[in-house]
Amino acid sequence: MKPSLSLKTALLPLLVLIGLLAFNVLVYGDDALSGSNQFILLLGGAVAAMVGFANKTSYKTMLDKVADNLKSVTGAILILLFVGALAGTWLISGVIPAMIYYGLQILHPSIFLPACVIICALISLATGSSWTTSATVGIALIGIGKALGVPVGMVAGAVLSGAYFGDKLSPLSDTTNLAPAMAGADLFTHIRYMTHTTVPSIVVTLIVFIILGIGFSADGSANSQELLTAMNEVFTINLFLFIVPILVIVMIVRKTPPLVALFVGTLLGALAALIFQQDLLLSLSGESSLREFGTYRVIMDAITVSTEIETTSPALSDLFQSGGMQGMLGTIWLIICAMVFGGVMDAIGALATISAALLNMAKSTFQLFASTVASCVAINITASDQYLSIVVPGKMFEKAYQDRDLAPENLSRTLEDSGTVTSVLIPWNTCGAYQSGVLGVDVSQYFFYAIFNWLSPFMTLLFAAFHIKIKRLSS
Repeated sequence: MKPSLSLKTALLPLLVLIGLLAFNVLVYGDDALSGSNQFILLLGGAVAAMVGFANKTSYKTMLDKVADNLKSVTGAILILLFVGALAGTWLISGVIPAMIYYGLQILHPSIFLPACVIICALISLATGSSWTTSATVGIALIGIGKALGVPVGMVAGAVLSGAYFGDKLSPLSDTTNLAPAMAGADLFTHIRYMTHTTVPSIVVTLIVFIILGIGFSADGSANSQELLTAMNEVFTINLFLFIVPILVIVMIVRKTPPLVALFVGTLLGALAALIFQQDLLLSLSGESSLREFGTYRVIMDAITVSTEIETTSPALSDLFQSGGMQGMLGTIWLIICAMVFGGVMDAIGALATISAALLNMAKSTFQLFASTVASCVAINITASDQYLSIVVPGKMFEKAYQDRDLAPENLSRTLEDSGTVTSVLIPWNTCGAYQSGVLGVDVSQYFFYAIFNWLSPFMTLLFAAFHIKIKRLSS
């Protein structure tokens, strides 16, 4: 069905949104995600709704599409809540402190950044989930980075670069399965074909982080021995604590639903706290002896609300605090508002109009690839959802690639190179909101350092421009 909106009309809500967000960030700076950006998204949705009313789109149609969008992120919202809960129990159990404790002894500042990329890539390849990688080792690596004096934006960029490399190539990943399904390609053919652009991207990323790491040394960084002593004074640190994260990772590798794995991980964290951190629980309870009600309150507070653990080292004050489930509500609020904007834009036909315009621009093979990349990024910005950035362009461009005698893996690779990885670079996208909330690092801080994520679409365009590894149907 031909879109009824003109391109100028379809772009109006998006341009208004971008303008308002830019002004809002100018006013609020890093605090923009605390609530004001969420309302800006609703204002953008209101502008889109007015365009819809002017073009005879009913209120019910728009509301139904918003409801569909909200339903699609139900799992993401619940995962966010459980990530908050897991972070809380993993803090009071000593799991996260243990990761930081041993990480400080193993990871020298000069190799820390490339090590982050490699560690997260391996975990994400094994689990198929960038989200799980960030929620487990990612949080610990952010803590280690802070203790070593490495800027959090750099650390988050390294974590996300590795996490999305693994997510993109793992056969366990939902997006890795979704892209070939939309393009009509075979899963393992798609994975092999992706390595042509993905491996060069991650190699360049590692080289950049190795160079950045050379500038860091033990000089001027936090005194590791003081930090280790401070942690030992508060926590009982031992290798048995690693059983908890290992069990969670094993569950996800064995295809346990993420919600179940995170829930079990939360309970295991609470159990580990009861076994290993009784002195800490007693201190947090404020009682003279460890009793059932006091212990229950400490654990439930860690799961649901904020928990702060004081040490003799000021450098650890930011590391040993958690917002629990409550700390994730701002991110959830952002996702809900983004889904409102994306749902209305979809209902009024704006997304279809923008996508059709991009498709019409494709007069050559390179322009077809460029239009696919632009479409994926545009959907990530407007619909605020990673999966839609794969599904919508995948459906739209499938026949165009066939007509140009291009094998379907060209399309599936381009969808992943531009849809999957760029979602985390957009603050109001579900992935950007999630990763920013979990890692506690604003998108603006890690955007430049998420090198793999913004390099990938350029790499796929470079291959298209020079006709490198562009497979034909007739070949």
